[in-house]
Amino acid sequence: MEFEYTYIAMACIFGLFMAWGIGANDVANAMGTSVGSGAITVKQAVIIAAIFEFAGAFLAGGQVTKTIRKGIIDAQLFTSTPELLVFGMLAALLAAGIWLFVASKHGWPVSTTHSIIGAIVGFAAVGISVDAVKWSMVGSIVISWVISPAVAGILSYWLFRSVQKFILNTDDPLGNAKKYVPIYIFLAGFIIALVTMFKGLKHVGLDLTTLQSYSLAVLVGLIIMMFGIMAIRRIKIDPNADRDFHFANVEKVFAVLMVVTACGMAFAHGSNDVANAIGPVAAIISIIENDGHIGQTSALPTWVLLLGAGGIVAGLLMYGRRVIATVGKHITELTPSRGFACELSAATTVVIASGTGLPISTTHTLVGAVLGVGMARGIGALNMNVVRTIFLSWIVTLPAGAIMSILFFFIFKALFT
Repeated sequence: MEFEYTYIAMACIFGLFMAWGIGANDVANAMGTSVGSGAITVKQAVIIAAIFEFAGAFLAGGQVTKTIRKGIIDAQLFTSTPELLVFGMLAALLAAGIWLFVASKHGWPVSTTHSIIGAIVGFAAVGISVDAVKWSMVGSIVISWVISPAVAGILSYWLFRSVQKFILNTDDPLGNAKKYVPIYIFLAGFIIALVTMFKGLKHVGLDLTTLQSYSLAVLVGLIIMMFGIMAIRRIKIDPNADRDFHFANVEKVFAVLMVVTACGMAFAHGSNDVANAIGPVAAIISIIENDGHIGQTSALPTWVLLLGAGGIVAGLLMYGRRVIATVGKHITELTPSRGFACELSAATTVVIASGTGLPISTTHTLVGAVLGVGMARGIGALNMNVVRTIFLSWIVTLPAGAIMSILFFFIFKALFT
């Protein structure tokens, strides 16, 4: 194949740009609840994301990559013209990256999954043929976009109601916070560990049985809970603080929990969304390494995972503040107890989806969770103008990705053929 090194170089640059966009937009909204609730600073959010996003992408990022790379379009239609698939994947990466940059600039929390799938469907349907798209697969992905915010919203609603029942609406909120928050910390640790056992460890050659996985996850949950209890005991209680805000000291206890859920959300996000950037890159490399043959299996190169994980962290660091502000402060007023309910329910939803290989949108999941917590406090707690803008940006994402992708596909086709 002519220009093969040019294609690989372009794939790496566009893939890095796409990963940067994921960092600026998706990771920013994954960290938004923690920062918006005041549990952690932006600097701490970047450090947590750098470690846990990287770990999630690197250890557990392989499962979803397969869905993005092979599931949406019929690769067999490109057997005689593999270069068209290369042009298409390059166009999809560039289109999705540009849309994410525009959305991040305006502070819109859009879906990176929407962006890349819209772009892939666009070039395949217009540039090749309508039959090139596996519409049944696209249909199941679209359904997951509706299901994920609904599931996260319901989970966060009931989680926050449980916080209200057992802690906030009691005679001794602080005492009950110290009693019940360790249980929530165990839950968070257990869920994070479980996805690592089921998915991540297969990549490093450890194949555990279901019983071993659950046992290890319980153990990890208990260890994280012990650290949480120690952190809670070290909190300095200020009786005067409760005069201005009745739950000031209770929220300090929940801030410990928010750090745990922020780590979990970052890990879950890294495992699920790195595929959006590296899936098309992996497809291009696979085609070139196999001399244009499509469909041959090839191991995902480690450096491609590193490229995706590194780009995500850079995007958050350089451009993530705007989307953090939208999710963390503008939808509804968040405190650590509310933010915890958002993040744990969103992380649980992402982990379930990641384990089944379904490329859900972390953005939809998290915004759904924030709406769920807002609803638990009454509809008046939500800023409906911001909610409307977010929903509108979600609707625009698919056609924006598709139109730009079609345009870039024909430009690349004209340049290289």
